[in-house]
Amino acid sequence: MTVTNELWRHPDPQSTQMWKFLEHVNSKYGLQLNDYPSLYKWSVDNVAAFWEEAWHFTGIRHSKLFDEVLPEHAPMLPRPDFFAGARLNFAENLLFPGNAQVNGSDVAVITATENDEHLTETTWDELREQVRQCSNALQAAGVKENSVVAGFVANHVQALVALLSAASLGAIWTGISPDNGVSAVLDRLVQIKPKVLFSDNATLYNGKEWSGKAKTLEVVEALQKHGLELVVVVKGLQNFETGLDEIRVKGVKAEEYDEFLHSSPKEEPLVFAQLPPSHPLYVLYSSGTTGLPKAIVHTAAGTLLQHKKELFIHSNLSPRSRMLYYTTTSWMMHHWSVSSLSCGASLVLYSGSPFRPHGYLSLPRLLSSLKVTHFGTSAAYLTTLEANSVRPIDPVHNLDLSSLEAIYSTAAPLPPSTFAFVYTAFPSTINLASITGGTDIISLFGAPCPLLPVRAGEVQCAGLGMAISVIDSASDASDPRPVDPVGSEGDLVCLKPFPCQPLTFFGPGGDDKYRAAYFERFGTAMWHHGDFVRMNPSTGALVMLGRSDGVLKPAGVRFGSAEIYNVLIRFFASEVEDAVCVGRRREFDRDETVCLFVVMVPGKSFTSELRDRIKNVIKRELSPRHVPGVVEECGPAGIPRTGNGKKIEVAVKQILSGLKVKTNASVANPEALEWFRTWAKAAEEQLPK
Repeated sequence: MTVTNELWRHPDPQSTQMWKFLEHVNSKYGLQLNDYPSLYKWSVDNVAAFWEEAWHFTGIRHSKLFDEVLPEHAPMLPRPDFFAGARLNFAENLLFPGNAQVNGSDVAVITATENDEHLTETTWDELREQVRQCSNALQAAGVKENSVVAGFVANHVQALVALLSAASLGAIWTGISPDNGVSAVLDRLVQIKPKVLFSDNATLYNGKEWSGKAKTLEVVEALQKHGLELVVVVKGLQNFETGLDEIRVKGVKAEEYDEFLHSSPKEEPLVFAQLPPSHPLYVLYSSGTTGLPKAIVHTAAGTLLQHKKELFIHSNLSPRSRMLYYTTTSWMMHHWSVSSLSCGASLVLYSGSPFRPHGYLSLPRLLSSLKVTHFGTSAAYLTTLEANSVRPIDPVHNLDLSSLEAIYSTAAPLPPSTFAFVYTAFPSTINLASITGGTDIISLFGAPCPLLPVRAGEVQCAGLGMAISVIDSASDASDPRPVDPVGSEGDLVCLKPFPCQPLTFFGPGGDDKYRAAYFERFGTAMWHHGDFVRMNPSTGALVMLGRSDGVLKPAGVRFGSAEIYNVLIRFFASEVEDAVCVGRRREFDRDETVCLFVVMVPGKSFTSELRDRIKNVIKRELSPRHVPGVVEECGPAGIPRTGNGKKIEVAVKQILSGLKVKTNASVANPEALEWFRTWAKAAEEQLPK
């Protein structure tokens, strides 16, 4: 396999934490590791020893050390109990980083929006004090270990304070961005029954102020039947109502955020509950490809250690670093970037359009003025800059990007051309890293690495301790086989336990859902992640080829077809009899397009007016990001199905995307797949030459 040209190498790799960790391992174990491949091999061959060294090297703050890292010969399933016997608190590790000295008067968090005249700086001391107040107020409201606290909030310091306050008590935090529609919010929150809800009164997006009151009232109306007791409203925009009285009418207590914090007695200290490593910390949501989104429970120690490994060792974060990740509170990259605090780094929390108020230069201007060192974004953002030939480094823009050390791109594969473009648009000294992982592990399988070069189109490496492999997609569950020849495309799997494996799925039958999600396709000996991937045997780098299941990821926003189906059933049952919804990303496409094909109720006709209504309702009920780019009527054979009636979404996705990937599905109506082949060919022929 051809090794692509290098775009970057670290000028001084021996100055990095990765190299220091390598030297530490050599010294302790009498080894002679001298590069990343040898360090990675040691980490996956010696799983328990690696994670023990990572715990100490990254500085995990704890009140009691573990008795054992990992039981000998621990399987992937049931989930092994990493670090049994230890006691720690996630929030304490972020507010009082164990491997870094921070000055209480230094800035810890900067909150930014499209209104660039209103930046809010929060020092470490102020952040700790706000968490003290919020934590004690939550405790006074009855929040305790394992209570659920939800945030229907944008990416701002108040959301961070609520998250850390919940974690300080041992409560479970879940975040949902306010751009989600009511149906999407309730599909998630009804399952986990939050006791407290934080909600924004209004948000600023794309130059327009949006009231959140109506949606909040609908959400409260539903959740008060499922145990909601208190709503705390964040007054993000001063000229909008909070809706406190209307909330109270529904039988739920309601307080404004600042007043809620000030209700905490000044003499009450900030206390961090000391909890087992496997204590639940976050709930994130799967994409709902077979029903409601599944509520994935992530643990405190697993999340913390994996994030610190990636941020401190792989990304070289320190108290001199500043992280801005363009994300919403729903996305796992929010949780990942928040953990930058555990390295002593400061955070920029941005909420709004990436193209307001200064067009394509909006975020680059922030990077310049705030001296951001680590910038995270989606592949779609970088390809948009490329498509419009926007080069922030151009002297005409008068931006100082000299502080920038790394750009992280995720949510979709970054095209090779965009790799090359970024090195002409931003300082050529940056580590451009296309990274990959997911909500399921709240972290990364493919990570940045200062000891390796950047090559166009490749994820630099598999993360330390992550024993990944590529399995032939056509393998039977009883006999999963590595791809042959090596370097061929196949399914991404992980062969050995890792601490950030989810604890379970929330609610009844959670363990069974967990098993079905990750250990059904290839058996219980390996984690099946659902990505198509190719591993370069010459470099160890990864080339991501998209999803191997029914998950959709337009513009990097991950959701499941079931969310679309639910809307069709609720609002269009009298017109639409059946449907299949998949993502299409052909080799030449810059982003994935959501494609929805419908089967009409007999006697009903498919029209452009129906197409527009479907799009508008999906936008209203879910979000603008859910709206299909293609809405068409299926052919006469209908939806492709297996013999037992299951929709064959993956085969349709592969056909539309031009992938020739083997599938072992037994198709009951193969003529339906043939119709999609014909449709895909016709759609491609209509493209401008």
